[in-house]
Amino acid sequence: MIQRRTVLKTGAALTGTLGSAGLLVPALADAAPATEPAGDLDPTGIAQFTQPMPVPKVLQPSAVSSTTTYYKMTMKEVDVQLVPGYTSRVRTFNGSFPGPVIKAVSGRRVVVQQTNQLPVPASVHLHGAHVPQSSDGSPMDLIAAGGGTKTYTYPNSQPHANLWLHDHAHHYEAETVYRGLSGFYLLTDTEEQKLSLPSGAYDVPIGLSDARLDDTGQLVYAMGDRKRRVLLANGRAWPYFQVAARKYRLRLFNMSNMRFYTLKLADGSAFQQIGGDGGLLEKPVEATSVALSPGERADLVVDFSRYAEGTTLVLENTAARYPDDPAEQIGRVLQFRVGAPAADASRVPATLRTLPPLGTATVNRSFELYTDESGATMDSSINGKTYDMDRIDTEVEYGATEIWSVRNANTRVPHNFHMHLVQFRVLERGGKPVTSGPESGLKDTVSVMPGETVKLQATFTGYEGTYVYHCHMFDHAAMGMMANFRVTRARSVRR
Repeated sequence: MIQRRTVLKTGAALTGTLGSAGLLVPALADAAPATEPAGDLDPTGIAQFTQPMPVPKVLQPSAVSSTTTYYKMTMKEVDVQLVPGYTSRVRTFNGSFPGPVIKAVSGRRVVVQQTNQLPVPASVHLHGAHVPQSSDGSPMDLIAAGGGTKTYTYPNSQPHANLWLHDHAHHYEAETVYRGLSGFYLLTDTEEQKLSLPSGAYDVPIGLSDARLDDTGQLVYAMGDRKRRVLLANGRAWPYFQVAARKYRLRLFNMSNMRFYTLKLADGSAFQQIGGDGGLLEKPVEATSVALSPGERADLVVDFSRYAEGTTLVLENTAARYPDDPAEQIGRVLQFRVGAPAADASRVPATLRTLPPLGTATVNRSFELYTDESGATMDSSINGKTYDMDRIDTEVEYGATEIWSVRNANTRVPHNFHMHLVQFRVLERGGKPVTSGPESGLKDTVSVMPGETVKLQATFTGYEGTYVYHCHMFDHAAMGMMANFRVTRARSVRR
């Protein structure tokens, strides 16, 4: 069994250098900045908006039956151009960074055979999916490095959602995801398909991440690093994206380990947020900005027909920066270049879907997230305990509806919270009810700011087994901010 402290202490093979400053988390504005290695590539010297943003490729099945679509994927390292003039080694699914995209349909099963050609073990988690434990990508359910295989079965017994694939091998996940191992999984259903939303080439998934590069262009990884100052959109640093003068559906995925984003168009103009983690909202929300913590997704419709051909428009990031972050780099994400008008029969209706009623909760639980803000230790915890694969922290009765109150016990450090197996609803944030807006839909990841409590409600059906809940700031999870919950049909469970 891999021991957490052993891995963190010996981290050279897994995580590179674990300097004490590098173990701190974002938003410690009064903390000393991490030491800058002499060999870092200066992000202020990287040319912006010179590379086109790739559109992730749709993965083609290896076989199709009347009930199931089959895929084969290989995790491997390849060299790509993240920044102009440099080649970087990244970890990928099928050699594609970003992506690829699996397009799935509710009620139709997907089976994926994963082969691991990486130099480290892996465990593939379909984030936001309702799946049996055997295919959840549990932190210790590992695929051996150098050719190990595992077959994952995704029943897709849930409504449409914006899901994504990523590594979840405990102690490895933070570095492996940072180095690129992410993919898109867009689940649709008849309820979504009946709407006339932008589709085809006008429905674009965009994965956001950040990076730190040495002066040869290679990724530098240190746990909790606050020097990841190169922003990537679909695996390219500050790219541009050519759009027609019409409506686009932009599905934004925060695939960063630690960075929070608050995104807006440079001219301050409004767009429509139509969905999030668990698919469409009940009604579109007109907004001028959208906030995403690591792991969260936002589904937007932007109408570029209001701009003249030749207009350039920057997608900006206004989230609080780390100390010494260069504003011109961290404040910009990508550039849209508006071309000629294109035919557009799409529309965003006033009502998008009807969510099921919340139901009556019979169990209330409390969870406290904490990480050592001093940097004296590597520990991060939930309810005072660091992750132990052999310990069941929470027993849940199958079919139960529960309310979970999640509190961030830190004074300066942000967290977020992700639950496997189920989608949940956000009931309250900071004591205030959430009845509308971007957090009113189905969620699986939610931000929890310092001193804040967020109240969630979920119903545990579909599968029995052991799953995890954790901070989705990957470096925190690797430091122990994760716990097991077990769903069982027992008449009485220990709470």
